[in-house]
Amino acid sequence: MNGALCLVPLLRVLGSSLSNGRWKQFRRVFRDGLCAIAGQTPNHAASVLALPIVTSGGSVTELPALLQLASGYWISQAIYVAAKLGIADVLNGGPASGAQIAFATEANEGAILRLMRALCTVGVFRVDDTGKFTVTALGRPLQCGVPGSLRAMIITLGEVHYAAWAHLIHSVRTGRTAFPVAFGAEMFDYLGLDIEAGATFNSAMTDCSALSSCAVLLSYNFSEIRSVVDVGGGCGKLLTSILCMYPEMHGTLFDLPSVIAHAHGKLGADPCRDRCNLVSGNFLEYVPPGADVYLMSTVIHDWDDERAMRILANCRRSMRQDSRVLLVEFVVPDGGEISFSTLFDLNMLVMNGGRERTVSEFRRLFHAAGLRMTRIIPTLSPLRVIEATCS
Repeated sequence: MNGALCLVPLLRVLGSSLSNGRWKQFRRVFRDGLCAIAGQTPNHAASVLALPIVTSGGSVTELPALLQLASGYWISQAIYVAAKLGIADVLNGGPASGAQIAFATEANEGAILRLMRALCTVGVFRVDDTGKFTVTALGRPLQCGVPGSLRAMIITLGEVHYAAWAHLIHSVRTGRTAFPVAFGAEMFDYLGLDIEAGATFNSAMTDCSALSSCAVLLSYNFSEIRSVVDVGGGCGKLLTSILCMYPEMHGTLFDLPSVIAHAHGKLGADPCRDRCNLVSGNFLEYVPPGADVYLMSTVIHDWDDERAMRILANCRRSMRQDSRVLLVEFVVPDGGEISFSTLFDLNMLVMNGGRERTVSEFRRLFHAAGLRMTRIIPTLSPLRVIEATCS
């Protein structure tokens, strides 16, 4: 997507913020979020498809590019181990030797040196002339608590996703999700039973919500909206970010009872808590009525067409005639354009039977639910804001 086109929504939100006295809120979102979003631009995401070591133009001194791609899980698992051990956090205190890293992470020194050497090859870490290691800009998201942190996501990718993807061939042969083959249960059921895996997954989703909230706030103008229902909004990171930037707005966080119980603890001291109503329920059955906007961030992609349509139809039944639906989702190109969203789509097949969709597929889904897609708004991330109104 043209970079200038992505800036148009940002400039509209900036203009609205200046004219409506929200400069302080806009500046905070821009400052805290832009560095994280910039690292997740579509061009950057696409470049991740090409491993840093895939540079061969036919040289006999390097492995064939296809073999490098096929062995890509070696790199992904090495990065996972670095995330799990917290190596980037160790290096946050300054350069460290292999022995120091091994001591801090309670790992084998010789194996740590071999791991670090491999990850220096792909640019995650750097080694100086004294043999001490530092974390690079590429590897910085492995740290905890930094804007754009991906540590929890990389851990869940290296554990539950990795195990499920070993059964990709099952999904391709049958069209069914591979997760139960690996774990004996559907994904969300399993994550509810395995406390550690569930906590890591929830942390990963919170980190992703921080990225998506900045993408949405810097692209979509909520200045005329007074009420929002965040459907399947988890612990409320996206919703409270919107409420913080728009002080006149009230919100409802709607999710399963177990999630809402967790959200009560997470949002207890949030400055926007008095404008955020927490409601439990099942969006496959109903959603709270009467809001200006029904917001769903990376929710619809979790579901097949039948259940995705049911969720949207439940929103339609609860909407006023002037209400709208906003989906924050990846959009798969209709043509043959290269896009990381195609790999996300394959991941949805493997993990839980959901899917990423093209523009035409979103349009058909809305139509089946009695809604009309009005526009797709680019953001400064790979995500798009997809708007629909009552048809």
